[in-house]
Amino acid sequence: MAYMLLIMEEGGRKRSRTAEQGRREMERMVRFVEDLKARGIWKASDSLRSDSEGVRIEVRGGKRTLLDGPFTESKEIVGGFILFDCHTRAEALAIANECPAAEWSTVELREVGVCYEGD
Repeated sequence: MAYMLLIMEEGGRKRSRTAEQGRREMERMVRFVEDLKARGIWKASDSLRSDSEGVRIEVRGGKRTLLDGPFTESKEIVGGFILFDCHTRAEALAIANECPAAEWSTVELREVGVCYEGD
């Protein structure tokens, strides 16, 4: 089964931390990902730039709206992701518990699945 860790950062956090703090955190995350690769379960991962460089697109009632970041109503933003395979939810949760980003962000674990619920 495929699972994704979403690294949910406080809005503006990337701009407010020092370069040294950012490097230390990134080094820890790189080691975590390298361990997942060594275990043969890593599929993909990356860090996302700040929401100040993002754009939101919505189409409602046939009308397209583009909204440039930063998105002031966002308390947390997705700062990055890690996609991996494992056999059980318990195993995925154990991997999520190893993620260093949980010390400075919220790590959300989600199983990959279809885009609808029901039958």
